[in-house]
Order: sequence, then structure tokens, then C-alpha cells
Amino acid sequence: MGHILVLDDVLDAGVMIKRILERKDHQVTVFTEEEEALRYIGSHPVDVAILDIRLKKMSGVEVLTEMKKVSPHTRIIMLTGYPTLETARQAQELGAFDYCIKPIDKDELEEKVASALETDPQPG
Repeated sequence: MGHILVLDDVLDAGVMIKRILERKDHQVTVFTEEEEALRYIGSHPVDVAILDIRLKKMSGVEVLTEMKKVSPHTRIIMLTGYPTLETARQAQELGAFDYCIKPIDKDELEEKVASALETDPQPG
């Protein structure tokens, strides 16, 4: 079981991810606003953050960068409906643990979260 933060500009998408992961007994908190998610991760231990790459005010890659500064041990999984090699490479260079493509495959998401929780966090 892990504490998971989900940030997606579409609330329904975040809620769907929350439902999938709560079935695996994870504690999931969903955000649609980047600033709220960053404030939350600054004051709550989060094992895994799932970030959409396309957000309202910032890109998911910008949020990834900020989250790594505030919570370097949090493993981050990026989500995108618009996969490109450049985005994947950039996210990995900035410390993303993994990458999921929308529409989300429930089994793939569960596997990637389980894998992130099993992995020792990299020192910040």
C-alpha cells in the first residue's frame, strides 16, 4: 500500500485513476491544480506521484521538476495522451520513474505503481 498523488487537469481522469488504485488499497489524493499538488507534496509524504504531461498552467515536466526539488524520494509516473520520444526522454532525464500512455490500461497502471513502490527511492 502506498500514498499516491494524482495530478490531471481533467477531474474525471484523476478520479478514474483513484478508483483503480484504491482497489489495491492505496491511499490516493487527486488534484487538478498544479499549485495545490505542489503545496500538498511539500507537507505530506507521497510515495508515488502520477502526473499528466498536459496541465492547465504548467507542463507536467515543469511540475515533475518542482516535485523533485520538494520531495526527491517520490517516484513519479508521467501520463500522456500525446506520446513523443522527446517528452519521454526529457521526463526520464528529470527523474521520472516511468511513463503511461492514455487511455490508461488498468493492469499497466497497477503494475507500474507496484514497481515504483518496490523500488528504493533514489537519493535526492
